[in-house]
Amino acid sequence: MDYAYHVIVAGAGNAALCAALAAREASAKVLILEKAPNELRGGNTYFTGAAFRFPHDGLDDIRRLVPDLSEAEAEAVDVGAYPASQMEDDLRRVSEGKADEVLTEVLVEQAYPTMLWLRERGVRWVLLYGRQAFEVDGKRRFWGGLVVEAVGGGSGLSDRLFELAVQAGIEIRYGCGASGLLKDEEGAIRGVVLASGEGIEARAVVLACGGFEANAEMRKKHLGRGWEHAKVRGTEYNTGDGIQIALEAGAAPYGDWGGCHAVAWDLNAPPFGNRRIGDLYQKHSYPLGIVVNSNGERFVDEGADFRNYTYAKYGREILKQPHRAAFQIFDAKVKDLLRDEYRIPEATKASAGTIGELADKLGIDRPGLERTVAAFNAAVQPGEFEPARLDGKRTAGIKPPKSNWALPLDSPPFAGYAVTCGITFTFGGLQIDREARVLDRRGQPIRGLYAAGELVGGLFWGNYAGGSGLMAGSVFGQLGGWNAALEALMGS
Repeated sequence: MDYAYHVIVAGAGNAALCAALAAREASAKVLILEKAPNELRGGNTYFTGAAFRFPHDGLDDIRRLVPDLSEAEAEAVDVGAYPASQMEDDLRRVSEGKADEVLTEVLVEQAYPTMLWLRERGVRWVLLYGRQAFEVDGKRRFWGGLVVEAVGGGSGLSDRLFELAVQAGIEIRYGCGASGLLKDEEGAIRGVVLASGEGIEARAVVLACGGFEANAEMRKKHLGRGWEHAKVRGTEYNTGDGIQIALEAGAAPYGDWGGCHAVAWDLNAPPFGNRRIGDLYQKHSYPLGIVVNSNGERFVDEGADFRNYTYAKYGREILKQPHRAAFQIFDAKVKDLLRDEYRIPEATKASAGTIGELADKLGIDRPGLERTVAAFNAAVQPGEFEPARLDGKRTAGIKPPKSNWALPLDSPPFAGYAVTCGITFTFGGLQIDREARVLDRRGQPIRGLYAAGELVGGLFWGNYAGGSGLMAGSVFGQLGGWNAALEALMGS
């Protein structure tokens, strides 16, 4: 039988576009189906900060990705090294040992080669100066396993991948959400049914159309009550369609269906992502201050670890607070260390000469905040403050503690930022093998069906290491696209 396409890719974010490019590279005829209209294309990728986590042995490896880094720039940075063993340990540690062993192994092994693959195809990288480096002894020291981001952030990455897809001769259809999968008489997947009812045949399908974070009903069902009120950081089109049609076709559900990536997000941000603001509604400098609820009470250890390893679970804690709101409080000592997102005019913020006045401006219980700050200041222990490492500068005698970067709030003016919970993506999804083939409930590959990106389950449980989602999307997107093309071409 003749098919119009060798491979159909459902979705148009980072994972989907990597899959399409890899499939085309294998000489397949590829069709991308994007649920969103052209002007809203790109999935969650468009809204990310575009940082990627990968192992490396130091500056030489980084310069292969950023070849235009000058000698002067190279001398002014300390990127350290991030061995594969440490990346694997980090992924297992934040998931409390629950991350799928095979997928974790593949992700770590293929991360750096995939970064090179993207670079060789025209994706450009720059150092993450603004978000992942502090000045130490005259050098910008990078921390937390992240060193580079795509040029132009998430929107730049998305636009570049689309340019590469068009240059490769890949067809893209917009406004085409998938509502079902076509099967042949032997049960192999042989195409996609669109929401319009039209069927498009292909020898293989790669599902890479996101999780269910934009589906309030599914959030409430799987994440629990209250999650229907969370703001969505990214696209409104990730409503779990790809997961649903795969399950209907016999795929196995897998992973942490009760978990998600959720962060501190501006209290007055819109319900879904704003393409002009991008990821700047996030507020991720909380390790430099304290976080309180409307009663003025602290409820997390702001310095438990580098923010890369705590930010994705603290959104859940904010959702539990009164009015689903929290407030990040800083003093003048750390003002210049705050990330750029704190300086946008859209930030919900206030400043004041005293803690009491700040509480009044933000709507926090004044006596409660004054008590909390006084107790916190008294609990701060002596030690050297060093934001580029786990400095052990902590509190004693209060709960929750602050384990690192504890500085007294004693230098006015004081600043406060109001935040709520912003959900990024969901952790539960489909089960795949090391070749990105979707598995059925017996653990067997479903012929003709592959998956990548945020609809894959098993990699993330309860928490998340910053930059690993985009990296996983690229790794399994490339694998899924390439293997789908090989299956399709061998069957031609």
